[in-house]
Amino acid sequence: MDSATLAMHSSMSFFNNTVTNPDNTTRLPLLSCTFFKTVKSDLISSSSSSMIRVSGNPRSTLLCSGVAITPSLTSDHRHSALSKLQSLASEFRSISDPIERVKRLLHYANLLPQFDDSLKIPANRVMGCTAQVWLDVRLGADGTMRFLADSDSDITKGFCSFLISVLDGATPDEVLELKTEDMVDLSVTGVHGLKVDSRVNTWHNVLISMQKRTKALLAEREGKSIGEPFPSMVITAEGVVAKGSFAESQARFLFPDDLKVQELANLLKEKQIGVVAHFYMDPEVQGVLTSAKKLWPHIHISDSLVMADSAVSMAKAGCKFISVLGVDFMSENVRAILDQAGFPEVGVYRMSDEQIGCSLADAASSPAYMNYLSEASASPSLHVVYINTSLETKAHSHELVPTITCTSSNVVQTILQAFAQVPNLNVWYGPDSYMGANIIELFQQMTFMTDDEIAKIHPEHTRNSIKSLLPRLHYFQEGTCIVHHLFGHEVVERIKDMYCDAFLTAHFEVPGEMFSLAMEAKRRGMGVVGSTQNILDFIKTRVQEALDRNIDDHLQFVLGTESGMVTSIVAAVRQLLCSPGSSSRAGKVGVEIVFPVSSDSVTTVSQKSSAGLKLGDVLNVSVIPGVASGEGCSLHGGCASCPYMKMNSLASLLQVCRSLPFGKDDLARHEAGRFSLLTPKGKKIADVGCEPILHMRHYQATKKLPDKLINQILGTGNGRCT
Repeated sequence: MDSATLAMHSSMSFFNNTVTNPDNTTRLPLLSCTFFKTVKSDLISSSSSSMIRVSGNPRSTLLCSGVAITPSLTSDHRHSALSKLQSLASEFRSISDPIERVKRLLHYANLLPQFDDSLKIPANRVMGCTAQVWLDVRLGADGTMRFLADSDSDITKGFCSFLISVLDGATPDEVLELKTEDMVDLSVTGVHGLKVDSRVNTWHNVLISMQKRTKALLAEREGKSIGEPFPSMVITAEGVVAKGSFAESQARFLFPDDLKVQELANLLKEKQIGVVAHFYMDPEVQGVLTSAKKLWPHIHISDSLVMADSAVSMAKAGCKFISVLGVDFMSENVRAILDQAGFPEVGVYRMSDEQIGCSLADAASSPAYMNYLSEASASPSLHVVYINTSLETKAHSHELVPTITCTSSNVVQTILQAFAQVPNLNVWYGPDSYMGANIIELFQQMTFMTDDEIAKIHPEHTRNSIKSLLPRLHYFQEGTCIVHHLFGHEVVERIKDMYCDAFLTAHFEVPGEMFSLAMEAKRRGMGVVGSTQNILDFIKTRVQEALDRNIDDHLQFVLGTESGMVTSIVAAVRQLLCSPGSSSRAGKVGVEIVFPVSSDSVTTVSQKSSAGLKLGDVLNVSVIPGVASGEGCSLHGGCASCPYMKMNSLASLLQVCRSLPFGKDDLARHEAGRFSLLTPKGKKIADVGCEPILHMRHYQATKKLPDKLINQILGTGNGRCT
C-alpha cells in the first residue's frame, strides 16, 4: 500500500483497537503507575484501577495498573525521531483495553512541558482543531527544532505531547520527513463521554503547523523568502479588508452604490423580470444583485443546476421575463425547462449579442466526444454527462447512449447508484477530464476502505463491488474548464509551502494535484472537494462552528475555484458574523478568503478581446485576459476568473431590462431561442435534451435511477432511445 493510500485509509479509521505483539527489546524501561489529570466521571467509573489522591496536587490522580509506560518526555535526544516514534508506537500497541489507552493519552497530557500564557497569541493558534491549540516553534542555536504546545483540552494535550516527545530536539529534516501515517499505531478508541473521536484531526493539523513553521524558520535563517502571499480578503463583523490588488478589485463592488441598486430593483419590479445568475459572475454584477435582492425577491445566484429551477419558481410567481447571467448553455437550459414546465410565454434573455462560450461545453460538442460515445453503443452502457453542456450535446448523446446529467455534487452518487442497479453496466462519464480522473482516483482510494466505511458513502457497495466497477468506468480525456485548468503544479506547491495549515476548498474539476491536496485536507476535516454550493456550505459550517465556540478565532480558506464565488461567500459569512446572537458573544471571529493567483494575473484587456477565447489559447499566451482591471488568469499563479462569465456586465443587464417589453425586436440576438432543429432520429432537440435532466431530477428525488432510464440501458420496453 503506498503512503498516500495508507494516509487515506488510516484517516478513515484513525481510532482503532488493533493489538499486535511487538518486540519488547526495543522498549525503554517501564513503570507500573500512570499520573493523569482527573477526567470525566464516566471514564473513572469504568476503570478497574484503584485511585489514590496525590498530596499537593488536587487535580491529579494516581492510577495503578499492570500497564507499562515510558519515562517522561525530558529524556535526551540521542535517538532519532523515528526511533522515538517506534518506541512510543510499541508502547501503545501493547495496550489492548481502550480505556487504558485513553489513560495513557492523559498521562502524556500531564507530562506536557509548561506553556507560558504570553505565548497564547493568535499567531500561535493551530487552525482546524476542535479545541483551542497553541504551538510555539523555534530553531535552536544547535540547528534543532524546539516545540512547545498547549490546549484547553486534556485529550488534545495528549496528542500534542506525543508529537513533542518525538520531534522536540529533532533536526529540521526529521520534522519535515514525518508523515501522519507514521503515527497510525498511536491510536485511541473513543470512550463514551469523552470527545476522543472529535480530536482525530489534532495531530494531523499540529504536525502540519510544525512543518510549515519549520520551513519558514529555515528560510529566514538562510535569508530566503518562501514566497509572496496570495491576495486575500479578510471578513469580520466590522467590515471587509482586501490584501493585494487582485483582492481589492474583487472587494471594490461588494458594497455597491445605492443608486445603482435602486435603479435595477425598480426596473425589475416594474417590468416583472426575474434574474438568475451563476456564482462565477462579475463581482460588480454580483454586488448589485445581492443588494437588489433585498428590494426585489426574484433574484437568485447559484450554481448552474439551480438556475433553471429558480426560473420556474419566478415564472410561477408572475415574472414575465427571465434574465440569465451565465454562459449560453445555461440560458438554453432555462429556456427548455421553462417550456417543459408549461411557461413558453415567459421570455428568456442572455446578456450579450455575441456567443458566450464555455471551453468545457465546447469539448462535449466536438466530433471527438461523439467518437468517444460511439464506443459505448455495443454494451449495456450509461452516459453520465456533466450538466455544464449544451442542450444539443445532451440530445445527440442521449440518442447514442442512454444519458443522465450530473453535477459536481452528485456525480459520485449517481455513478455508484447506476452500478448498483445494473451490476454489469459500463459507465461513460464526460466531458470534464479532470473530474473524470478525480472520480477514478476517489474510487481507487475506496478499495482500501472497510465495507462499513464504504456503506456510509453508498449502502449497496462493498470493497469487492468497487474493485469490480473500476474497469467498467470510462471518462473522456480531452475536456477541461479553462478556469480550473491552471490549478496545477505551481499553485499546489505554493499552497503546500504557505497555506498547508489553512482550510482548502476545491472544485471537483481541478487537476489531479490540486484534487489530491484538497482530498488530503478533507480527510483531516480541513477541506472540501465538490461543487460551488458544497464550497459555500463548507465555509458557512466552519464559521458557525467557530462562532459556537465563542472564542477569538481566525479562519483561513483557500478558494480553489473561480473568484466570482467570493461575493456569495462574503454575503453568507457577513450574515453569520453580524447575526443578532453574534453581537452578544465575547469571541471575535475573522474569516480570510485566499485567492490562489499570482501578481501578474491582473490585466486590462477589454471584454471584446475575451470573446471567442478557446482552451487551446491557454497554451499560447502568458495571460488569459479578463474583462476589467484586476481580473484574469496567469500560467504562473493559477486561474481566478472566467473570461466568458465576465461577458455578463451590469450595463448589459440594464440595457435588456430597459428594452423590455416594447423593445424586444432590438433584443433578438439576446433572446434564448427555442431549438427548432431535430436530432439525427428526427426528434426535437429540446425534448430529447431535457430527458437526461429529468432523469437526474428523478434520481435526486428518489435516490433511484428511473425505470425508463433502466429500460433504455437494457434496451427493453418503451423506454428505449429510438
